[in-house]
Amino acid sequence: MLYTAEISRANPSCFLFLIDQSGSMGDRFGSGEGGESKADITAAAINRLLTELVIKCSKDMEVRRYFQVGVIGYGASVGPALGGNLSGQSLIWIDDIYSNPVRVEERTKKVPDGAGGLVDTLIKFPVWFDPVASSGTPMSQAFRQAHTILQTWVAGRPTSFPPIVINITDGESTDGNPSEIAEALKTLSTDDGHLLVFNIHLSSTRAAPIKFPDTEEGLPDQYARLLFRMSSPLPDFMREVAREFGYTPSANSRGFVFNAGVEELISFLNIGTRPSNLR
Repeated sequence: MLYTAEISRANPSCFLFLIDQSGSMGDRFGSGEGGESKADITAAAINRLLTELVIKCSKDMEVRRYFQVGVIGYGASVGPALGGNLSGQSLIWIDDIYSNPVRVEERTKKVPDGAGGLVDTLIKFPVWFDPVASSGTPMSQAFRQAHTILQTWVAGRPTSFPPIVINITDGESTDGNPSEIAEALKTLSTDDGHLLVFNIHLSSTRAAPIKFPDTEEGLPDQYARLLFRMSSPLPDFMREVAREFGYTPSANSRGFVFNAGVEELISFLNIGTRPSNLR
C-alpha cells in the first residue's frame, strides 16, 4: 500500500463521484434531519466540496490543475451530471470547474460574531450540480461507466496518485449485482497503488450509522455487507484524517459508512478527498 505520490500539475490525480439519483433520493433522511431531501443535501455537499477542491488548488492567484473531477449520476439515466458549460463531460480539470458554475447563489451561513456567538451572513455559493430524484438505481451501469473512464485515465498517468471513486447511494442496485464491476475497478492501478473505491449509504431509517467498519459482522443486511466488500481499505493517511474528525478506524477499516446522516456524509467527503501529498 503506497499512496504517497506527490500531486502536482505535472502529476495530477482524479476524483470521480457516483451519485444515486433514484426516486427514493427525494425522501428525507431517516433521522428526520432538516426538511430537505437526500438529493438536496447530497447536491449541496457536492457543490461545497467542489468549492473546497478549488480552494485547495488555488495558489499565486490561479487555480492549478492538480485534479480532474467527474460526477456521474444514475437514476432515470446514467451519465455526466454537472450542468451548464460542463454538461456531458466525464472528467473536468478543476480550473475549468471553477470557471463554469451553472449559477452563483446567495446563501445564509452562521459565522462567529467575535463575542462568542453566531450571526447570519450572506455568502456566494457556486452551483455546478443540481438535485435529481427519479426512477430506479442502475448502480452497476454507473460502475461500468466509471471503469471505462478510469481505465483510460490510469493508462495515461502511470506515476500519479491513483483515482478515488466515491459512490453515494440510499438503495439497492436495480440493474444487477455491482460487486463484480466494482472489483474490476479496484484492480486498476498506477505505480502508487490501486484505485480506491469508497461507498456512502445514506440513512433511510433511524438506526445509528456504522462508520468505517473493519468487518462485515454487525452490518444489518446482505446489501450492507455487499457495499462493505465493494469498498477499499482506508490508506494510512486517511485513517489519520478520520481520527481528526473524531472517528476511530482500525488498521482494517474500509471506506464505507452505512446509514449515514448529514454529518457523516459531509465528514466522509472531506476524509475521502483529503490529498496526502499536494504540492
